[in-house]
Amino acid sequence: MSDSIWGYNSTSGHTAGADLIGYKVEATDGSIGKVDKHSDDVDSAYLVVDTGVWIFGKHVLLPAGTVKSVDSSERKIYVELTKEQIKDSPEFDKDKHVGDPAYHEQVGTYYQSHRRI
Repeated sequence: MSDSIWGYNSTSGHTAGADLIGYKVEATDGSIGKVDKHSDDVDSAYLVVDTGVWIFGKHVLLPAGTVKSVDSSERKIYVELTKEQIKDSPEFDKDKHVGDPAYHEQVGTYYQSHRRI
């Protein structure tokens, strides 16, 4: 993962400016949904994933530093997290939490504690 939880790892294969909407997102133990929104903002890059029926139609925010790799040919993003870690993450409300510094700090702290060393 990246040194910063809010930045893509240089080996992830992500190209800044690439449109990731609609890409499938794969946890280490299975699919979690599709990218609904994403940001490449410096020090604040993230994915918003629509989990569909997996966790009752909720959305989750994943910091870019959780991305292991991006496969553009298969339109898939692989993250270094289990489905359980994602399911247990701080609740995300796309109408309240995008751009909220306190929420970003809460999410960053949660995922930072789940990083693989």
